[in-house]
Amino acid sequence: MSLFELFARGDAVTKAVAGLLLAMSVASWVVILWKAWLLRRASRDVGRSTAVFWQSPSIGEGQHRVGAFDREALVLPLIAATQLEAPGSLAAAGDRSQQLTRMLRDALHRVLDKLQFGQVLLATVGSTAPFVGLLGTVWGIYHALTGIAAAGQISIDKVAGPVGESLIMTAAGLAVAIPAVLGYNVYGRLIGRIEADLEGFARDLRELMTSHADLSTAGPSQGARAPSGGGAAAPAASVGAL
Repeated sequence: MSLFELFARGDAVTKAVAGLLLAMSVASWVVILWKAWLLRRASRDVGRSTAVFWQSPSIGEGQHRVGAFDREALVLPLIAATQLEAPGSLAAAGDRSQQLTRMLRDALHRVLDKLQFGQVLLATVGSTAPFVGLLGTVWGIYHALTGIAAAGQISIDKVAGPVGESLIMTAAGLAVAIPAVLGYNVYGRLIGRIEADLEGFARDLRELMTSHADLSTAGPSQGARAPSGGGAAAPAASVGAL
């Protein structure tokens, strides 16, 4: 008996369980194949993009060069987050270090959401598919036993057929769950590695922008204190008088 004949002979509950398992299998395989393609590109692009950025002579030039390597837009949002908010809002309140921390954190969360998309689906399918198949198995065995009781005769051919058909649901549930669990575990480890690289880049980028701002701020003040001698006393006195 083919699977199509088994599906045609089942009742509404059996057909619903089989249809749900089929939908879960298709959805999980779509996510598995898509994330395999995404994470393969991401793991390669993040390393190349960060290397190109640190080899650039300036931040603007680095952002331009990264655009040619960052195909999934994982590094560019972090670089763009270093552009501070316009003054006059709460987002621009606080010193530069606090603003950079907040903006880089928000950009990093958006990037990680893109990488982790589909992980919840794989975890859900991997944890629930065996129980959905078990539901189909229990329901099939129940109908098999009620049919045997109604016939009034017990024989191997009348027991083995219906029970074997119901046990197919258990195998179907495991067949759906196992790839989803494997995909979730493997991709979770890859996402963890990429996340660590992006967090390190964001931290280094924040330190770069903070130190760059400190140098640009300290430059004019140091230049104003550079002159010495008698000529510097008169301007100081006039400033104090004002």
